[in-house]
Amino acid sequence: MRLGVLDIGSNTGHLLVVDAHDGAAPLPAYSHKEPLRLAEHLDASGAVTRAGVEALSDFVASAIVVAEDKGCEEMIGFATSAVRDAVNSDDVLAEVGARTGVLLEVLSGEDEARLTFLAVRRWFGWSAGRLALFDIGGGSLEIAGGANEAPDVAWSMPLGAARLAREFFASGLPGEEQVRQLRKKIRAEIARDAGHLLRWGTPDRAAATSKTFRSLARICGAAPSAEGPLVPRVLPLRELSQWIPKLVAMDDERFIALPGVSASRAHQVVPGALVAEACMDIFDLPELEICPWALREGVILERIDHIGARG
Repeated sequence: MRLGVLDIGSNTGHLLVVDAHDGAAPLPAYSHKEPLRLAEHLDASGAVTRAGVEALSDFVASAIVVAEDKGCEEMIGFATSAVRDAVNSDDVLAEVGARTGVLLEVLSGEDEARLTFLAVRRWFGWSAGRLALFDIGGGSLEIAGGANEAPDVAWSMPLGAARLAREFFASGLPGEEQVRQLRKKIRAEIARDAGHLLRWGTPDRAAATSKTFRSLARICGAAPSAEGPLVPRVLPLRELSQWIPKLVAMDDERFIALPGVSASRAHQVVPGALVAEACMDIFDLPELEICPWALREGVILERIDHIGARG
């Protein structure tokens, strides 16, 4: 069947049209996305602004048209941390539903980590052994680990790259003290619950997903996306740590000149790099393998599994 998966993230709204069949990998057929930047459309009280609601509603309406044009039999819509954490989340969802007819499901942080883990497990397979997963989004960081398709542990923290950029770097280039305070906050937050993963022992394989990790890997020398998803890509801790002081000193113009960095996400690179470095350092991982599948694929795979179970 042809599915439309509508992913409302903290940075981007993305409709992925896929051909999905039981026992086969989902095959992407079409992609429609826009930079919503919902994590930055929050007012002082933590509510999504009127501009944010308008942008979200307009995008969902456009996604419906695209899904119908591409022949989708079903559309699955979900939202992550930017909507989940907004103080007016219910009102936002109600307005989007009234204007478009689409009822978005808000995923919990644990479900976000669990579904992403499922996608990464299916990508690497059982030969990966005990697997650890790290996913930096716009609003949150997800961590999960386990030896099966369902993780033994899965949790989420408010350490997304867009969220941290808004909180710490709103005035432009960060100063040394701002970077030190952000680094301290990130590491304390991750270390607080690190035992959830560490008590299971060293993972056999450690993987990362998301645009932030892909961009950082590209900066550190990984192959460009044009070479396809089957090319192995890694993010090495040593190279990343060497890059961070250079990144802190860069302005947006120099960021955009880096491979894998878009203008809309340039301000998120330093916060994302500090989170990635902390993950590898605290969990004693010399590198992370970049997985091309992430949350959207996890949602699709779970849906396919349910269809197959019904026969």
